[in-house]
Amino acid sequence: MSFSSSPRLPSGPRRRSLLASAAGAALLAGCSGGPGSGDAGADPSAVDRVRARAARDSAELAGRYAAVIAAHPGLAERLRPLREATVRHAEAFGAVPGASPEASPSVSARAAGPQDGDGAGAGDVPVVEKDALALLAGAERKLAGRRTRALAEVPGELARLLASVAAAGAAHVYLLTEGDG
Repeated sequence: MSFSSSPRLPSGPRRRSLLASAAGAALLAGCSGGPGSGDAGADPSAVDRVRARAARDSAELAGRYAAVIAAHPGLAERLRPLREATVRHAEAFGAVPGASPEASPSVSARAAGPQDGDGAGAGDVPVVEKDALALLAGAERKLAGRRTRALAEVPGELARLLASVAAAGAAHVYLLTEGDG
């Protein structure tokens, strides 16, 4: 009896996939610190401080987006999805919906300025659209960096949330600067 030979896929890609999966699992395990290492294992006050700061930072960034949208209505379609994602980030960190600085354009304009002394005054939205986009990209970049550095301070779920939101911020930077060149 003859057996028909069916084409077989080389085993190389499968092994690579398994190795990549194992490496990813090891990284995730390293981030979580192993079984039973939820947020309860860390200093609760440090975890609360990082979470509160992340919520406040996202709310302030949403305010910056709102101020730029108010000053440059032509950018609204491009910026609205990024602002909405930023509002969801604030909520994920525990901010109360509707209590963020983007409640009104006048409050948003005041909240749009940097909160930690990085140069511009509060409420400064550049007159030129490209400069306003650069302001938002810079704020996103700075915040993504701060969140990445905070990963070492917090355990488990909060660290994963910070990493995810930092990655989203990096994607926002790309979307804000796309077309500049």
